[in-house]
Amino acid sequence: MDAHYDAVIIGAGPAGSSTAILLARKGWRVALIEKALFPRRKVCGECIAASNMPLLDALGIGHAARDLAGAPLRNVALIFQDRMVRAGLPRFNDRRHPWGYALGRESLDTLLLEQAANAGASVFCPWTALAMEKAPEHMSCTIQEARSRETRILAAPVVIAACGSWETHHRAIHASSGGPDVRTALAGPQSDRHRSDLFAFKANFTSTTLQNGVLPVLSFPGGYGGMVVEGRSIATLAFCVRRDTLAACRQAKRGATAAEAAFAYVMQACREVDLMLAGSERLGPWLSIGPIRPGVRLAKNSGALFMVGNAAGEAHPIIGEGISMAIQGAWLLAEALLAQKPEALRSKEHQDSVQRKYVVAWRRAFLPRIRLAAAFAHIAMRPALMGAMFPILERHPWLLTHAAAWSGKVEGSFLPENKTRYNAES
Repeated sequence: MDAHYDAVIIGAGPAGSSTAILLARKGWRVALIEKALFPRRKVCGECIAASNMPLLDALGIGHAARDLAGAPLRNVALIFQDRMVRAGLPRFNDRRHPWGYALGRESLDTLLLEQAANAGASVFCPWTALAMEKAPEHMSCTIQEARSRETRILAAPVVIAACGSWETHHRAIHASSGGPDVRTALAGPQSDRHRSDLFAFKANFTSTTLQNGVLPVLSFPGGYGGMVVEGRSIATLAFCVRRDTLAACRQAKRGATAAEAAFAYVMQACREVDLMLAGSERLGPWLSIGPIRPGVRLAKNSGALFMVGNAAGEAHPIIGEGISMAIQGAWLLAEALLAQKPEALRSKEHQDSVQRKYVVAWRRAFLPRIRLAAAFAHIAMRPALMGAMFPILERHPWLLTHAAAWSGKVEGSFLPENKTRYNAES
């Protein structure tokens, strides 16, 4: 027998869990599906912009997140070859929370998942979404428990894809009877391979000389990255490398893993990073994902399938706005859905109306960031362009402050004015 819900959410990262919290608090019956056991590490720059602090408070985890996070992020740096320029980050117009923080995904995602359960969402973890089928007034989602292989069918008028875009490569989700194909909708043809495809790597380190509260951005031929100190004085190094650059790295360092070869290349290309990590100790294994494909995947005609987080679209990670777009996008989606009663969303007419409003709001909020991030990324990966720009930044470091502001670090104008109605923390 099917278990009936108002919404089934696939993926319990910041986008999925935030959406679950907001819907469940308004009385929606929500099923939240996550394939991984928590806590778990993720490839992520782990920066939470200051504009998200009021939202984390409203979601009920603000105090806990700040207690676990590193020092407030007050400065940004740009590292190119053996040179570094530094400037202040823009201050958010909020007296209580003027600065952002860095917090590991193993902590942030766990806080949000626990809060979703506390809000009343039914959490299925670790369960995997296997398939979706369209029925006249609902979608049926087949899920499977990771250890016992038990399967269940969940039915809801709304399915929300909150899984990372790269994760769809490993999902066997399909649709029948005219339902949406999640793999096609999120990632496009998986056979496409391009020299410019980006692969992302992340590791954590202790005993580094990276200063607390500073956010260095790395520029090197064929890639870019970032560093930050999160809670417990643990430093995160995360970077992206083009497919052709990664192939050359592995050719130059035969016998090494892809992560080891890429790391050696970054250390050689960015001398300042090498110095910051001298004498440090890596915590845990390298993580990697890819290829990541920045861009917009959101569509106005997706029917009962709504997308949020990286499933909806993503910016080049160089601007560190992934968590912001996940949480803020969840807010926009929840606002759009809550304008309708759950039973009304059995109608395609109402689904399409909500989709249109959500897509317009999402694109207005995030398309400028996506375009700007693409420009920054292409400059960072090309030494000729960065070499020409760096002397200008050395003379006018305030341009870095403005660049951070343009990328959305202090953007809060699109957020709902009535956010306090979600039981915000005081």
